[in-house]
Amino acid sequence: MPAQFKDYYATLGVSRDASADDIKKAFRKLARQYHPDTAKDKKTAEEKFKEINEANEVLSDPEKRKKYDTLGANWQQPEASAAHEQDVHFGGTGFSDFFEQYFSGGSRYGFQDDYMPKSTSKGRASRGHDIEGDILVTLEEAMNGTQRPISMQTVNRQTGAVQTHEFQVRIPPGATDGRRIRVPGQGEPGRNGGEAGDLYLRVRHAAHPEFTTREADLHHELDVAPWEAVLGAEVIVPTLDGSIKLRIPAGTENHQQLRVRGRGLPKGKSGERGDFFVTIQIVLPKTLTDAERELWEKLRATSTFTPRA
Repeated sequence: MPAQFKDYYATLGVSRDASADDIKKAFRKLARQYHPDTAKDKKTAEEKFKEINEANEVLSDPEKRKKYDTLGANWQQPEASAAHEQDVHFGGTGFSDFFEQYFSGGSRYGFQDDYMPKSTSKGRASRGHDIEGDILVTLEEAMNGTQRPISMQTVNRQTGAVQTHEFQVRIPPGATDGRRIRVPGQGEPGRNGGEAGDLYLRVRHAAHPEFTTREADLHHELDVAPWEAVLGAEVIVPTLDGSIKLRIPAGTENHQQLRVRGRGLPKGKSGERGDFFVTIQIVLPKTLTDAERELWEKLRATSTFTPRA
């Protein structure tokens, strides 16, 4: 069952020579539009959100983007060894087979008996190989936990026989990016009566238009006006579990981080949570009215501040 090619540039609506900043802006715009928590048509939005995330996962990573760009006409050639007996296809993980085959880095194939050492290939029971894959988890799911229906289809390359397994996977609250979730017995079948291997799903946090994560900490970039940074202000900022009022101290510098304790992701079963970090981005006005320009000129004339002193 060949993987279907995905045009990630078309998904994000950018050209093939788009800059990293262009890709980031395109993703954030589309992610806000199709985020499942805010869109009216949640089912359609969820599928679109997954496609946007997959495209961003590849094009925002220089190495993955280079690999994607060099696939060209050879994208249909599988990277798996000819010794592999089975193709494995996941459903419900949030990633397409095309992504899994080329960019996941997981082990998604069973092996032929004659590929195994002779001492274990005939007669003696042997455990099946483990299988790995990625699972796309939104930050809302990582915050609250969820149950995900997963299907795994194996296709024997020699006989064409297809087997489909369906099961539920529990995503625990606080599932951090990169965490592996073990699903016992859902890997490659054992041989000669041996037990089946396990399935390991590697959590990949879906890119969010407002937040990023580092372990259990949540990060947000906040745009502020120059006078808010200089004089101080109170602003409303979003978090994963509701908006909060944040005090910006007078004299806050560009790129300064403000910390709100206990507003990140859960940490295991303890009930403790990570922190919420807000990085200040001072934004200058791009256009000025005559009255605004007059005020800036008055400030320049009267201020004793010398930034290069």
